[in-house]
Amino acid sequence: MNATLSTPVALTAADRCDRCGAAAVVRAILPAGGELLFCGHHARQHSTRLEELEAQLHDTREN
Repeated sequence: MNATLSTPVALTAADRCDRCGAAAVVRAILPAGGELLFCGHHARQHSTRLEELEAQLHDTREN
């Protein structure tokens, strides 16, 4: 996951993974609109498809 947002939107403790409900660490902004939140596990699992979709990613683990 190489893409990042130019102005990252901070994730809070209330932000949860859309797949499993764990704490979200990655926000994916989709080019068609909308966003997805992922825990580290699901961000890795879906990284190839997110890159194919050219989603903008903000990974809080990089901070």
